[in-house]
Amino acid sequence: MTATIFQILGGLALFLLAMEMMTNGLKSAAGHQLRHMLGHWTRTPLRGFGAGVLITGIVQSSSAVTVATIGFVNAGLLSLSHSLGVVFGANVGTTMTGWLVSLVGFGFKIEAFAMPLLATGVALKLLGRGQRNQSLGEALAGFALFFLGLSVLKDSLGQLTVGLDGSDVLGEGLALPLFVLFGFLATVLTQSSSAALAIILSAAASNILSLQDAAAAVIGANLGTTSTAAIAVLKATANARRLALGHVIFNLVTGAIAILILPVMLWMVAVVTGWLELDTNAAMSLAIFHTLFNLLGAAIMLPLLRPFARILGRMFRSKEEDNAEPRYLDDTLINTPELAVGAVDQEMKRLIGLTRGLLRVCLDREDLMPEQIQARSEAALSLNSAVTEYISRLRAEKMLPVTVDTLTLSIRTCRYLTEATSLAPALLKFRQSGKLPQLAPLAREIETYIQLLRELVSSEEPPAPETLNRTEQIYHLLKSRMLAMIVTRELPALLGERTLDDLSSVRRLCDQWYKSLDWVPSTERLNRDAQPVGAENRT
Repeated sequence: MTATIFQILGGLALFLLAMEMMTNGLKSAAGHQLRHMLGHWTRTPLRGFGAGVLITGIVQSSSAVTVATIGFVNAGLLSLSHSLGVVFGANVGTTMTGWLVSLVGFGFKIEAFAMPLLATGVALKLLGRGQRNQSLGEALAGFALFFLGLSVLKDSLGQLTVGLDGSDVLGEGLALPLFVLFGFLATVLTQSSSAALAIILSAAASNILSLQDAAAAVIGANLGTTSTAAIAVLKATANARRLALGHVIFNLVTGAIAILILPVMLWMVAVVTGWLELDTNAAMSLAIFHTLFNLLGAAIMLPLLRPFARILGRMFRSKEEDNAEPRYLDDTLINTPELAVGAVDQEMKRLIGLTRGLLRVCLDREDLMPEQIQARSEAALSLNSAVTEYISRLRAEKMLPVTVDTLTLSIRTCRYLTEATSLAPALLKFRQSGKLPQLAPLAREIETYIQLLRELVSSEEPPAPETLNRTEQIYHLLKSRMLAMIVTRELPALLGERTLDDLSSVRRLCDQWYKSLDWVPSTERLNRDAQPVGAENRT
Protein backbone atom coordinates (compact mmCIF):
# COMPACT_ATOMS: atom_id res chain seq x y z
CA MET A 1 0.00 0.00 0.00
CA THR A 2 2.78 2.44 0.96
CA ALA A 3 4.67 1.75 -2.27
CA THR A 4 1.49 2.37 -4.27
CA ILE A 5 0.87 5.70 -2.52
CA PHE A 6 4.42 6.84 -3.28
CA GLN A 7 3.90 5.73 -6.87
CA ILE A 8 0.76 7.88 -7.05
CA LEU A 9 2.66 10.86 -5.62
CA GLY A 10 5.52 10.26 -8.05
CA GLY A 11 3.13 10.12 -10.99
CA LEU A 12 1.52 13.37 -9.84
CA ALA A 13 4.94 15.04 -9.46
CA LEU A 14 5.92 13.89 -12.95
CA PHE A 15 2.63 15.27 -14.29
CA LEU A 16 3.16 18.66 -12.63
CA LEU A 17 6.73 18.85 -13.95
CA ALA A 18 5.45 18.02 -17.43
CA MET A 19 2.78 20.73 -17.27
CA GLU A 20 5.35 23.34 -16.24
CA MET A 21 7.72 22.29 -19.04
CA MET A 22 4.94 22.38 -21.63
CA THR A 23 3.70 25.79 -20.51
CA ASN A 24 7.13 27.41 -20.22
CA GLY A 25 8.36 25.87 -23.47
CA LEU A 26 5.35 26.93 -25.50
CA LYS A 27 5.30 30.45 -24.04
CA SER A 28 9.01 30.91 -24.78
CA ALA A 29 8.71 29.45 -28.29
CA ALA A 30 5.71 31.61 -29.15
CA GLY A 31 7.36 34.69 -27.61
CA HIS A 32 5.81 38.00 -28.61
CA GLN A 33 3.18 36.25 -30.78
CA LEU A 34 1.24 35.24 -27.66
CA ARG A 35 1.48 38.76 -26.27
CA HIS A 36 0.32 40.07 -29.65
CA MET A 37 -2.63 37.68 -29.64
CA LEU A 38 -3.62 38.63 -26.12
CA GLY A 39 -3.04 42.35 -26.62
CA HIS A 40 -4.53 42.83 -30.10
CA TRP A 41 -7.09 40.05 -30.54
CA THR A 42 -9.22 41.29 -27.67
CA ARG A 43 -10.75 44.45 -29.11
CA THR A 44 -14.25 43.13 -28.35
CA PRO A 45 -15.38 40.84 -25.52
CA LEU A 46 -16.30 38.09 -28.02
CA ARG A 47 -12.87 38.24 -29.66
CA GLY A 48 -11.34 38.24 -26.18
CA PHE A 49 -13.28 35.07 -25.43
CA GLY A 50 -11.94 33.42 -28.61
CA ALA A 51 -8.38 34.53 -27.79
CA GLY A 52 -8.72 33.09 -24.28
CA VAL A 53 -9.86 29.71 -25.67
CA LEU A 54 -7.10 29.57 -28.28
CA ILE A 55 -4.18 30.72 -26.12
CA THR A 56 -5.14 28.47 -23.21
CA GLY A 57 -5.42 25.54 -25.62
CA ILE A 58 -1.91 26.34 -26.87
CA VAL A 59 -0.08 26.84 -23.56
CA GLN A 60 -2.20 24.33 -21.61
CA SER A 61 -2.59 26.60 -18.60
CA SER A 62 -5.63 28.71 -17.85
CA SER A 63 -3.80 30.06 -14.79
CA ALA A 64 -0.95 31.40 -16.96
CA VAL A 65 -3.42 33.11 -19.30
CA THR A 66 -5.42 34.55 -16.39
CA VAL A 67 -2.30 35.91 -14.67
CA ALA A 68 -1.08 37.39 -17.99
CA THR A 69 -4.49 39.03 -18.49
CA ILE A 70 -4.30 40.51 -14.99
CA GLY A 71 -0.92 41.95 -16.00
CA PHE A 72 -2.47 43.58 -19.08
CA VAL A 73 -5.27 45.02 -16.94
CA ASN A 74 -2.71 46.31 -14.40
CA ALA A 75 -0.88 48.06 -17.22
CA GLY A 76 -4.10 49.55 -18.57
CA LEU A 77 -3.77 47.72 -21.91
CA LEU A 78 -7.07 45.84 -21.56
CA SER A 79 -10.43 47.14 -20.35
CA LEU A 80 -12.34 45.21 -17.71
CA SER A 81 -15.04 43.95 -20.09
CA HIS A 82 -12.53 42.73 -22.68
CA SER A 83 -10.36 41.03 -20.06
CA LEU A 84 -13.41 39.27 -18.61
CA GLY A 85 -14.01 37.80 -22.09
CA VAL A 86 -10.44 36.45 -22.10
CA VAL A 87 -10.89 34.83 -18.67
CA PHE A 88 -14.20 33.23 -19.70
CA GLY A 89 -12.45 31.86 -22.79
CA ALA A 90 -9.55 30.54 -20.70
CA ASN A 91 -12.03 28.46 -18.71
CA VAL A 92 -13.26 26.84 -21.91
CA GLY A 93 -9.71 26.44 -23.26
CA THR A 94 -8.57 24.52 -20.19
CA THR A 95 -10.95 21.68 -21.14
CA MET A 96 -8.35 20.72 -23.76
CA THR A 97 -6.41 18.89 -21.02
CA GLY A 98 -9.36 16.59 -20.38
CA TRP A 99 -9.58 15.78 -24.09
CA LEU A 100 -5.86 15.00 -24.27
CA VAL A 101 -6.11 12.70 -21.27
CA SER A 102 -9.23 10.92 -22.48
CA LEU A 103 -8.31 10.57 -26.17
CA VAL A 104 -4.62 9.71 -25.82
CA GLY A 105 -4.00 8.80 -22.20
CA PHE A 106 -6.52 5.96 -22.07
CA GLY A 107 -6.69 5.06 -25.75
CA PHE A 108 -3.54 2.99 -26.29
CA LYS A 109 -0.16 2.05 -24.86
CA ILE A 110 1.43 5.36 -23.92
CA GLU A 111 5.05 4.23 -23.81
CA ALA A 112 4.90 3.32 -27.51
CA PHE A 113 5.06 7.00 -28.53
CA ALA A 114 5.99 8.86 -25.30
CA MET A 115 9.57 7.54 -25.13
CA PRO A 116 10.51 8.49 -28.73
CA LEU A 117 8.80 11.84 -28.20
CA LEU A 118 10.78 12.40 -24.99
CA ALA A 119 14.05 11.51 -26.73
CA THR A 120 13.26 13.90 -29.59
CA GLY A 121 12.36 16.71 -27.22
CA VAL A 122 15.48 16.33 -25.08
CA ALA A 123 17.69 16.17 -28.20
CA LEU A 124 16.09 19.35 -29.54
CA LYS A 125 16.50 21.04 -26.16
CA LEU A 126 20.20 20.14 -25.90
CA LEU A 127 21.27 20.38 -29.52
CA GLY A 128 18.82 22.81 -31.09
CA ARG A 129 20.08 26.11 -32.46
CA GLY A 130 18.33 29.19 -31.24
CA GLN A 131 16.08 29.86 -28.28
CA ARG A 132 12.88 28.98 -30.15
CA ASN A 133 14.06 25.46 -31.12
CA GLN A 134 15.26 24.78 -27.59
CA SER A 135 11.94 25.97 -26.16
CA LEU A 136 10.06 23.71 -28.59
CA GLY A 137 12.24 20.83 -27.43
CA GLU A 138 11.33 21.60 -23.80
CA ALA A 139 7.62 21.69 -24.70
CA LEU A 140 7.93 18.39 -26.60
CA ALA A 141 9.69 16.72 -23.68
CA GLY A 142 7.02 18.06 -21.35
CA PHE A 143 4.33 16.67 -23.64
CA ALA A 144 5.93 13.20 -23.41
CA LEU A 145 6.31 13.43 -19.62
CA PHE A 146 2.67 14.52 -19.41
CA PHE A 147 1.54 11.13 -20.70
CA LEU A 148 4.19 9.16 -18.81
CA GLY A 149 3.05 10.79 -15.57
CA LEU A 150 -0.54 10.03 -16.52
CA SER A 151 0.41 6.38 -17.17
CA VAL A 152 2.06 6.07 -13.75
CA LEU A 153 -0.95 7.70 -12.11
CA LYS A 154 -3.42 5.45 -13.92
CA ASP A 155 -1.50 2.21 -13.17
CA SER A 156 -0.91 3.06 -9.50
CA LEU A 157 -4.57 3.96 -8.95
CA GLY A 158 -5.48 0.70 -10.70
CA GLN A 159 -3.28 -1.25 -8.27
CA LEU A 160 -4.87 0.58 -5.35
CA THR A 161 -8.32 -0.64 -6.34
CA VAL A 162 -7.48 -4.29 -6.97
CA GLY A 163 -10.10 -6.28 -5.11
CA LEU A 164 -11.87 -3.13 -3.93
CA ASP A 165 -15.08 -1.46 -4.94
CA GLY A 166 -15.38 2.32 -5.03
CA SER A 167 -17.91 2.21 -2.21
CA ASP A 168 -15.40 0.35 0.00
CA VAL A 169 -12.89 3.16 -0.44
CA LEU A 170 -15.12 6.21 -0.15
CA GLY A 171 -18.28 4.90 1.40
CA GLU A 172 -21.77 5.04 -0.01
CA GLY A 173 -24.02 8.04 -0.23
CA LEU A 174 -21.42 10.76 0.25
CA ALA A 175 -22.90 14.14 -0.61
CA LEU A 176 -21.85 15.73 -3.87
CA PRO A 177 -20.43 18.81 -2.07
CA LEU A 178 -17.69 16.60 -0.61
CA PHE A 179 -16.56 15.62 -4.08
CA VAL A 180 -16.72 19.27 -5.16
CA LEU A 181 -14.49 20.07 -2.17
CA PHE A 182 -12.12 17.24 -3.16
CA GLY A 183 -11.70 18.68 -6.68
CA PHE A 184 -11.28 22.20 -5.29
CA LEU A 185 -8.58 21.20 -2.80
CA ALA A 186 -6.75 19.08 -5.40
CA THR A 187 -6.47 22.16 -7.65
CA VAL A 188 -5.51 24.55 -4.85
CA LEU A 189 -2.80 22.22 -3.49
CA THR A 190 -1.27 21.47 -6.90
CA GLN A 191 -2.00 24.96 -8.31
CA SER A 192 -2.96 23.17 -11.52
CA SER A 193 -6.48 22.27 -12.58
CA SER A 194 -4.89 20.02 -15.22
CA ALA A 195 -3.21 17.93 -12.52
CA ALA A 196 -6.48 17.75 -10.55
CA LEU A 197 -8.33 16.66 -13.71
CA ALA A 198 -5.73 13.95 -14.35
CA ILE A 199 -6.27 12.60 -10.82
CA ILE A 200 -10.06 12.71 -11.18
CA LEU A 201 -10.11 11.13 -14.63
CA SER A 202 -7.68 8.40 -13.54
CA ALA A 203 -9.75 7.70 -10.43
CA ALA A 204 -12.93 7.47 -12.53
CA ALA A 205 -11.22 5.18 -15.06
CA SER A 206 -10.08 2.95 -12.13
CA ASN A 207 -13.65 2.81 -10.73
CA ILE A 208 -12.69 4.65 -7.52
CA LEU A 209 -15.22 7.34 -8.41
CA SER A 210 -18.58 6.95 -10.06
CA LEU A 211 -19.30 9.16 -13.07
CA GLN A 212 -21.57 11.45 -11.03
CA ASP A 213 -19.05 11.83 -8.19
CA ALA A 214 -16.20 12.43 -10.64
CA ALA A 215 -18.32 15.09 -12.42
CA ALA A 216 -18.80 16.88 -9.08
CA ALA A 217 -15.04 16.72 -8.48
CA VAL A 218 -14.44 18.24 -11.96
CA ILE A 219 -16.71 21.14 -10.97
CA GLY A 220 -14.63 21.60 -7.82
CA ALA A 221 -11.41 21.58 -9.84
CA ASN A 222 -12.87 24.29 -12.05
CA LEU A 223 -13.59 26.40 -8.97
CA GLY A 224 -10.05 25.80 -7.68
CA THR A 225 -8.50 27.59 -10.67
CA THR A 226 -9.67 30.90 -9.20
CA SER A 227 -7.12 30.57 -6.36
CA THR A 228 -4.25 31.48 -8.70
CA ALA A 229 -5.95 34.68 -9.80
CA ALA A 230 -6.84 35.55 -6.20
CA ILE A 231 -3.17 35.20 -5.17
CA ALA A 232 -1.97 37.18 -8.19
CA VAL A 233 -4.04 40.29 -7.33
CA LEU A 234 -3.16 40.64 -3.65
CA LYS A 235 -1.16 43.81 -4.45
CA ALA A 236 -2.63 44.60 -7.85
CA THR A 237 -4.71 47.53 -9.07
CA ALA A 238 -8.41 47.86 -8.35
CA ASN A 239 -9.23 46.85 -11.94
CA ALA A 240 -7.19 43.66 -11.59
CA ARG A 241 -9.02 42.80 -8.36
CA ARG A 242 -12.32 43.30 -10.16
CA LEU A 243 -11.15 40.89 -12.85
CA ALA A 244 -10.22 38.27 -10.25
CA LEU A 245 -13.64 38.68 -8.60
CA GLY A 246 -15.29 38.34 -12.02
CA HIS A 247 -13.32 35.11 -12.55
CA VAL A 248 -14.52 33.76 -9.18
CA ILE A 249 -18.15 34.75 -9.83
CA PHE A 250 -18.09 33.20 -13.32
CA ASN A 251 -16.76 29.89 -11.97
CA LEU A 252 -19.19 29.93 -9.03
CA VAL A 253 -22.18 30.60 -11.29
CA THR A 254 -21.06 27.98 -13.80
CA GLY A 255 -20.38 25.41 -11.06
CA ALA A 256 -23.69 26.09 -9.28
CA ILE A 257 -25.67 25.65 -12.50
CA ALA A 258 -23.80 22.44 -13.34
CA ILE A 259 -24.51 20.97 -9.87
CA LEU A 260 -28.19 21.95 -9.97
CA ILE A 261 -28.74 20.28 -13.34
CA LEU A 262 -26.15 17.52 -12.93
CA PRO A 263 -28.49 14.66 -13.97
CA VAL A 264 -29.49 16.67 -17.07
CA MET A 265 -25.83 17.39 -17.85
CA LEU A 266 -24.89 13.72 -17.58
CA TRP A 267 -27.83 12.81 -19.85
CA MET A 268 -26.55 15.38 -22.36
CA VAL A 269 -23.09 13.79 -22.11
CA ALA A 270 -24.60 10.42 -23.03
CA VAL A 271 -26.47 12.01 -25.96
CA VAL A 272 -23.33 13.76 -27.26
CA THR A 273 -21.27 10.57 -26.88
CA GLY A 274 -23.81 8.61 -28.90
CA TRP A 275 -24.18 11.38 -31.49
CA LEU A 276 -20.40 11.57 -32.04
CA GLU A 277 -20.17 7.74 -31.98
CA LEU A 278 -17.38 7.86 -29.40
CA ASP A 279 -16.24 4.96 -27.26
CA THR A 280 -18.06 5.16 -23.97
CA ASN A 281 -15.62 5.42 -21.05
CA ALA A 282 -15.50 7.49 -17.88
CA ALA A 283 -12.61 9.70 -19.01
CA MET A 284 -14.28 10.60 -22.31
CA SER A 285 -17.61 11.29 -20.60
CA LEU A 286 -15.91 13.60 -18.07
CA ALA A 287 -14.06 15.49 -20.83
CA ILE A 288 -17.38 16.10 -22.60
CA PHE A 289 -19.02 17.09 -19.30
CA HIS A 290 -16.20 19.56 -18.49
CA THR A 291 -16.52 21.18 -21.92
CA LEU A 292 -20.33 21.33 -21.85
CA PHE A 293 -20.71 23.03 -18.50
CA ASN A 294 -17.99 25.61 -19.29
CA LEU A 295 -19.64 26.37 -22.63
CA LEU A 296 -22.99 26.66 -20.84
CA GLY A 297 -21.48 29.14 -18.35
CA ALA A 298 -19.96 31.18 -21.18
CA ALA A 299 -23.27 31.20 -23.08
CA ILE A 300 -25.02 32.57 -19.99
CA MET A 301 -22.40 35.15 -18.96
CA LEU A 302 -21.18 36.56 -22.29
CA PRO A 303 -24.47 38.37 -23.14
CA LEU A 304 -24.38 39.88 -19.63
CA LEU A 305 -20.71 40.82 -19.81
CA ARG A 306 -21.04 44.60 -20.17
CA PRO A 307 -23.54 45.11 -17.31
CA PHE A 308 -21.50 42.62 -15.26
CA ALA A 309 -18.38 44.74 -15.91
CA ARG A 310 -20.27 47.89 -14.86
CA ILE A 311 -21.29 46.27 -11.57
CA LEU A 312 -17.72 45.15 -10.91
CA GLY A 313 -16.55 48.66 -11.81
CA ARG A 314 -18.28 50.01 -8.69
CA MET A 315 -16.22 47.74 -6.43
CA PHE A 316 -12.70 48.14 -5.02
CA ARG A 317 -12.70 51.80 -5.93
CA SER A 318 -9.45 53.50 -4.96
CA LYS A 319 -9.14 57.10 -3.80
CA GLU A 320 -7.44 57.96 -7.10
CA GLU A 321 -10.33 56.52 -9.13
CA ASP A 322 -12.82 58.55 -7.12
CA ASN A 323 -10.73 61.68 -7.69
CA ALA A 324 -10.60 60.97 -11.42
CA GLU A 325 -14.41 61.02 -11.70
CA PRO A 326 -15.98 64.43 -12.43
CA ARG A 327 -18.27 65.55 -9.60
CA TYR A 328 -19.85 68.69 -10.99
CA LEU A 329 -20.08 68.30 -14.76
CA ASP A 330 -23.79 67.99 -15.55
CA ASP A 331 -24.92 67.02 -19.06
CA THR A 332 -28.21 68.85 -18.58
CA LEU A 333 -26.25 72.13 -18.68
CA ILE A 334 -24.72 71.48 -22.11
CA ASN A 335 -27.28 73.72 -23.83
CA THR A 336 -26.82 76.59 -21.36
CA PRO A 337 -23.09 77.42 -21.31
CA GLU A 338 -23.51 80.36 -18.93
CA LEU A 339 -24.68 77.88 -16.26
CA ALA A 340 -22.13 75.21 -17.21
CA VAL A 341 -19.16 77.50 -16.51
CA GLY A 342 -19.82 77.20 -12.76
CA ALA A 343 -19.50 73.41 -12.97
CA VAL A 344 -16.31 73.77 -15.04
CA ASP A 345 -14.87 76.12 -12.40
CA GLN A 346 -15.44 73.58 -9.63
CA GLU A 347 -13.75 70.81 -11.60
CA MET A 348 -10.85 73.10 -12.57
CA LYS A 349 -10.22 73.84 -8.89
CA ARG A 350 -10.17 70.09 -8.19
CA LEU A 351 -7.86 69.49 -11.15
CA ILE A 352 -5.37 72.16 -10.06
CA GLY A 353 -5.49 70.72 -6.53
CA LEU A 354 -4.84 67.18 -7.80
CA THR A 355 -1.90 68.35 -9.92
CA ARG A 356 -0.47 70.41 -7.05
CA GLY A 357 -0.76 67.40 -4.74
CA LEU A 358 1.07 65.21 -7.26
CA LEU A 359 3.93 67.70 -7.63
CA ARG A 360 4.24 68.23 -3.87
CA VAL A 361 4.51 64.49 -3.33
CA CYS A 362 7.28 64.35 -5.95
CA LEU A 363 9.13 67.18 -4.19
CA ASP A 364 8.66 66.09 -0.56
CA ARG A 365 8.49 62.28 -0.38
CA GLU A 366 11.80 60.50 0.02
CA ASP A 367 12.65 57.34 -1.93
CA LEU A 368 9.53 57.62 -4.09
CA MET A 369 9.66 55.69 -7.37
CA PRO A 370 7.97 56.83 -10.64
CA GLU A 371 5.61 53.83 -10.64
CA GLN A 372 4.31 54.87 -7.21
CA ILE A 373 2.86 58.09 -8.60
CA GLN A 374 1.22 56.40 -11.59
CA ALA A 375 -2.23 56.17 -9.99
CA ARG A 376 -2.18 59.87 -9.01
CA SER A 377 -0.99 60.87 -12.48
CA GLU A 378 -3.69 58.82 -14.20
CA ALA A 379 -6.36 60.34 -11.95
CA ALA A 380 -5.24 63.89 -12.82
CA LEU A 381 -5.03 63.11 -16.55
CA SER A 382 -8.42 61.42 -16.53
CA LEU A 383 -10.13 64.38 -14.85
CA ASN A 384 -8.27 66.72 -17.20
CA SER A 385 -9.63 64.85 -20.24
CA ALA A 386 -13.15 64.90 -18.79
CA VAL A 387 -13.08 68.68 -18.31
CA THR A 388 -11.70 69.30 -21.80
CA GLU A 389 -14.24 66.97 -23.41
CA TYR A 390 -17.12 68.59 -21.48
CA ILE A 391 -16.12 72.09 -22.59
CA SER A 392 -15.90 70.93 -26.20
CA ARG A 393 -19.51 69.69 -26.02
CA LEU A 394 -21.00 73.01 -24.91
CA ARG A 395 -23.27 74.73 -27.47
CA ALA A 396 -20.92 77.28 -29.05
CA GLU A 397 -23.69 79.14 -30.88
CA LYS A 398 -25.28 80.07 -27.55
CA MET A 399 -22.11 81.46 -25.97
CA LEU A 400 -21.36 85.10 -25.32
CA PRO A 401 -17.88 86.22 -26.44
CA VAL A 402 -16.77 86.64 -22.83
CA THR A 403 -17.87 83.07 -22.09
CA VAL A 404 -15.82 81.84 -25.03
CA ASP A 405 -12.79 83.68 -23.64
CA THR A 406 -13.12 82.27 -20.14
CA LEU A 407 -13.61 78.69 -21.36
CA THR A 408 -10.66 79.11 -23.73
CA LEU A 409 -8.52 80.00 -20.72
CA SER A 410 -9.74 76.86 -18.94
CA ILE A 411 -8.83 74.61 -21.88
CA ARG A 412 -5.45 76.30 -22.22
CA THR A 413 -4.85 75.72 -18.50
CA CYS A 414 -5.82 72.06 -18.91
CA ARG A 415 -3.08 71.74 -21.52
CA TYR A 416 -0.53 73.29 -19.16
CA LEU A 417 -1.58 70.92 -16.38
CA THR A 418 -1.47 67.89 -18.69
CA GLU A 419 2.16 68.58 -19.56
CA ALA A 420 3.07 69.30 -15.93
CA THR A 421 1.54 65.97 -14.91
CA SER A 422 3.34 64.09 -17.67
CA LEU A 423 6.68 65.60 -16.60
CA ALA A 424 6.28 64.70 -12.90
CA PRO A 425 8.40 61.50 -13.20
CA ALA A 426 11.31 63.66 -14.45
CA LEU A 427 11.08 65.64 -11.21
CA LEU A 428 11.50 62.43 -9.22
CA LYS A 429 14.45 61.32 -11.36
CA PHE A 430 16.15 64.71 -10.96
CA ARG A 431 15.81 64.55 -7.17
CA GLN A 432 17.27 61.04 -7.16
CA SER A 433 20.18 62.14 -9.39
CA GLY A 434 20.99 64.91 -6.91
CA LYS A 435 21.86 62.29 -4.31
CA LEU A 436 24.50 60.60 -6.48
CA PRO A 437 28.11 61.02 -5.33
CA GLN A 438 29.15 62.22 -8.81
CA LEU A 439 26.89 65.27 -8.36
CA ALA A 440 28.00 66.05 -4.80
CA PRO A 441 29.73 69.30 -5.90
CA LEU A 442 26.31 70.58 -7.02
CA ALA A 443 24.38 69.43 -3.94
CA ARG A 444 23.83 72.95 -2.57
CA GLU A 445 22.58 74.36 -5.89
CA ILE A 446 20.30 71.36 -6.47
CA GLU A 447 18.79 71.72 -2.99
CA THR A 448 18.25 75.46 -3.57
CA TYR A 449 16.55 74.70 -6.89
CA ILE A 450 14.28 72.09 -5.27
CA GLN A 451 13.35 74.55 -2.50
CA LEU A 452 12.42 77.20 -5.06
CA LEU A 453 10.25 74.64 -6.86
CA ARG A 454 8.50 73.86 -3.56
CA GLU A 455 7.65 77.56 -3.14
CA LEU A 456 6.40 77.75 -6.70
CA VAL A 457 4.19 74.64 -6.38
CA SER A 458 2.75 75.47 -2.97
CA SER A 459 1.75 78.98 -4.04
CA GLU A 460 -1.94 79.34 -4.93
CA GLU A 461 -1.35 82.71 -6.56
CA PRO A 462 1.18 83.54 -9.30
CA PRO A 463 4.46 83.90 -7.39
CA ALA A 464 6.50 87.06 -7.32
CA PRO A 465 8.60 87.61 -10.48
CA GLU A 466 11.73 87.50 -8.26
CA THR A 467 11.00 83.87 -7.35
CA LEU A 468 10.66 82.82 -10.97
CA ASN A 469 13.78 84.78 -11.96
CA ARG A 470 15.75 83.14 -9.16
CA THR A 471 14.55 79.71 -10.32
CA GLU A 472 15.67 80.47 -13.87
CA GLN A 473 19.11 81.66 -12.67
CA ILE A 474 19.70 78.46 -10.67
CA TYR A 475 18.62 76.39 -13.68
CA HIS A 476 21.19 78.04 -15.96
CA LEU A 477 23.87 77.75 -13.26
CA LEU A 478 23.22 74.01 -12.86
CA LYS A 479 23.20 73.48 -16.59
CA SER A 480 26.49 75.29 -17.22
CA ARG A 481 28.25 73.58 -14.28
CA MET A 482 27.10 70.14 -15.38
CA LEU A 483 28.34 70.74 -18.91
CA ALA A 484 31.69 71.90 -17.50
CA MET A 485 31.94 68.78 -15.31
CA ILE A 486 31.29 66.58 -18.35
CA VAL A 487 34.08 68.36 -20.26
CA THR A 488 36.53 67.96 -17.34
CA ARG A 489 35.40 64.33 -16.85
CA GLU A 490 34.28 64.98 -13.29
CA LEU A 491 30.87 63.69 -14.41
CA PRO A 492 30.39 60.63 -16.68
CA ALA A 493 28.97 61.73 -20.02
CA LEU A 494 26.02 59.29 -19.97
CA LEU A 495 24.98 60.27 -16.44
CA GLY A 496 25.46 63.94 -17.26
CA GLU A 497 23.32 63.79 -20.41
CA ARG A 498 20.55 61.94 -18.56
CA THR A 499 20.58 64.43 -15.67
CA LEU A 500 20.56 67.38 -18.06
CA ASP A 501 17.53 65.90 -19.84
CA ASP A 502 15.74 65.58 -16.49
CA LEU A 503 16.74 69.14 -15.57
CA SER A 504 15.32 70.47 -18.85
CA SER A 505 12.09 68.54 -18.24
CA VAL A 506 11.83 70.03 -14.73
CA ARG A 507 12.32 73.51 -16.16
CA ARG A 508 9.53 72.82 -18.67
CA LEU A 509 7.30 71.54 -15.85
CA CYS A 510 8.02 74.69 -13.84
CA ASP A 511 7.09 76.85 -16.83
CA GLN A 512 3.82 75.01 -17.48
CA TRP A 513 2.81 75.10 -13.81
CA TYR A 514 3.57 78.83 -13.60
CA LYS A 515 1.35 79.49 -16.64
CA SER A 516 -1.49 77.43 -15.11
CA LEU A 517 -1.53 79.74 -12.07
CA ASP A 518 -2.91 82.51 -14.31
CA TRP A 519 -6.24 80.68 -14.42
CA VAL A 520 -9.16 82.65 -13.01
CA PRO A 521 -12.60 81.10 -12.38
CA SER A 522 -14.96 81.88 -15.24
CA THR A 523 -17.69 83.04 -12.87
CA GLU A 524 -15.35 85.70 -11.42
CA ARG A 525 -14.47 87.03 -14.88
CA LEU A 526 -18.10 87.03 -15.99
CA ASN A 527 -19.23 88.86 -12.86
CA ARG A 528 -16.40 91.37 -13.20
CA ASP A 529 -17.28 92.09 -16.83
CA ALA A 530 -20.96 92.41 -15.96
CA GLN A 531 -20.28 94.92 -13.16
CA PRO A 532 -21.33 98.53 -14.08
CA VAL A 533 -18.60 101.11 -14.48
CA GLY A 534 -17.86 102.80 -11.16
CA ALA A 535 -19.59 100.08 -9.14
CA GLU A 536 -16.33 99.33 -7.31
CA ASN A 537 -16.47 102.84 -5.78
CA ARG A 538 -19.87 102.44 -4.25
CA THR A 539 -20.13 102.09 -0.49
